[in-house]
Amino acid sequence: MTGAGIRQLLISSFAFVRSRLIGFVAVVSLAVFASPVLLQAQAKKPTTLSELVAYSGADREKILVSGAKAEGKVVWYTSLAGSSYKELAQGFEKKYPGVKVDVYRAASNDLMARITAEAKARQYLVDTIETTLSLLKSLREDGLLAVYTSPHLLKYPAHAKETAGNGLYYWGVNRESFIGVGYNPNIIPPSIVPKNFDGLLNPQLKGKMGFTTSDTGVRMMGAILKFKGEEFARTLKTQEISLHSISGRAMADMAIPGEVPISPTIFRDHAMESKGKGAPIDWAPMEAVPTNAGATAIVYQAPHPHAAVLMADFILSPEGQKILENLEFGNPSKDFGFKRWYPEAGFNTEKYDKEATAWQKALRELGRK
Repeated sequence: MTGAGIRQLLISSFAFVRSRLIGFVAVVSLAVFASPVLLQAQAKKPTTLSELVAYSGADREKILVSGAKAEGKVVWYTSLAGSSYKELAQGFEKKYPGVKVDVYRAASNDLMARITAEAKARQYLVDTIETTLSLLKSLREDGLLAVYTSPHLLKYPAHAKETAGNGLYYWGVNRESFIGVGYNPNIIPPSIVPKNFDGLLNPQLKGKMGFTTSDTGVRMMGAILKFKGEEFARTLKTQEISLHSISGRAMADMAIPGEVPISPTIFRDHAMESKGKGAPIDWAPMEAVPTNAGATAIVYQAPHPHAAVLMADFILSPEGQKILENLEFGNPSKDFGFKRWYPEAGFNTEKYDKEATAWQKALRELGRK
């Protein structure tokens, strides 16, 4: 074949390919600019957990409610104590009749053991979890959490939701408990109540303060070390502080009769709940308030996917938040006039455990003569 013939053959081939390419582009363009009604009719409604957790269409709640009623129940694990988890469950069932809430309530460590055992046996029972950040971080590191979105999370501050990227989150904080100075005002004049960490060194408080050695006290010790340092902690020993192997709730109960008239390891919600019933107790924040946060997450193998997402939405919704606020829990979206400090912030599970061990050691030293 001559050179001219070869050129003519190449030109013809190019023209053929170009005509096919133009036809393909035309078909794609037609698909892209097709009627929105047609596209909507062809769109697949979410049914699986991976589809439901990311769905944000206008009919989201309708789809979730319909699916949840067909599933019949949601299995909810929580470390909320007292009547709080019962009231949330009742609120959900009232709003969504036909969807029963099966609740398993336990301390964070017990929840971890149960969820891990289910995962190892591949017998997933739990749908939605409400618990502490340290447990949720551990579950995330083990790959046991789904990522999800919720229309209510849009109103939450960045520190109160753990982003997974692309508008999805591992969890959203739904309650906060603030650790500060609880005291009996009949014994401790408000004028000498510490308004900051330095106030703990007031000579008038010597021999009158107590710390709980539970996680509540450990977190307060962590705040003291972070914001004031080890030298301050050593100086604090001169205040003859008593140590008590009890919970934060029990410490509040000791402040009321004056057994321990003042303690910087008392929760605001415990003090305010008792004060509301007429007990002689009050509460004050210092310049940084250790905050126990509880957050809501979804297990990645949730057996009732519609109900799992619906339960998460409810807890994070204004209705769920109202129930918790009525029980004196803090709302992460509200300003209470003091600086919150999340002890777990910036740590993975291993690093946090190491830090907490150091705080615990310093706390024990606080009570030694």
